[in-house]
Amino acid sequence: QVQLVESGGGLVQAGGSLRLSCVASGRTFNRHAMGWFRRAPGKEREFVATVSWHGRSPLYADSVKGRFTISRDNAKNTVYLQMNSLKYEDTAEYYCAAPEFELVLPTRPSGYAYWGQGTQVTVSS
Repeated sequence: QVQLVESGGGLVQAGGSLRLSCVASGRTFNRHAMGWFRRAPGKEREFVATVSWHGRSPLYADSVKGRFTISRDNAKNTVYLQMNSLKYEDTAEYYCAAPEFELVLPTRPSGYAYWGQGTQVTVSS
């Protein structure tokens, strides 16, 4: 059974930083992209970042570009999201996700088959 488990969320002041982690179990995703999405209250789930299997081709939403960094450690089956210069509008539940197929790099939720349970990030203004 595939499981993605996020951690690292919490409450932080605007301008602060958090690092999210997502550990995959049940199968390896060494040839798969890994992505992060978020959903704020009353809003749709939105793309945040994704990284290719080799870690060299990250893509970011415009709203987080220059502030967030996605990375991965395939030996640990783990993907990270370093979030700096956090803003109030970054407040959301953050989810990691993995696609079913290798070598694709989707930026839409429909491109992902496996999802974590989410970790809450709250930024106080």
